[in-house]
Amino acid sequence: MTGAHPGSGAVPRRWDISVLVEDPAWRQAVPGAAATASRALRCALAGVGAPAGGMSLLLSDDRRVQHLNAAFRGFDRPTNVLSFPADGGADYFGDIILARQTLQREAAVQDKRVRDHLAHLVVHAVLHLFGYDHRTGGEAERMEWRERRILADLSIADPYRPRSGRRRVRTVLS
Repeated sequence: MTGAHPGSGAVPRRWDISVLVEDPAWRQAVPGAAATASRALRCALAGVGAPAGGMSLLLSDDRRVQHLNAAFRGFDRPTNVLSFPADGGADYFGDIILARQTLQREAAVQDKRVRDHLAHLVVHAVLHLFGYDHRTGGEAERMEWRERRILADLSIADPYRPRSGRRRVRTVLS
């Protein structure tokens, strides 16, 4: 059902997606984490109008992400998510890795459901693979607008909207 509306529950078959759970603690932190991530990936790919292609997502931990963050970005600390765009080939989009502990801490601090924060970070990472960025105000607004639209298709509330009486929280996303 290629071209199905992302929120309709239909699964487009034009994308080859691999979701691997490296850290078994994901299963307790977010039951069905791999399915949540896969659904968010497909909605994000539909939301950016991605052509046929493939990608992988690894549900890992702070230690692995810290190692990769240091090796590839020069920051010797964990971060919530890393996106690695593919070099060259138009039929492979890239790889994404998420750190469970950082994601859980952020969700708690921001008073968000861990499952919703997982989906948000997956969407955010996919947008990075397709050239979206948030280095400047204009880029950030464009990216946040796209995130909101995709997350709405997943029935997830606007992650940037202030919660009852709280200041607007900007997630520091990689």
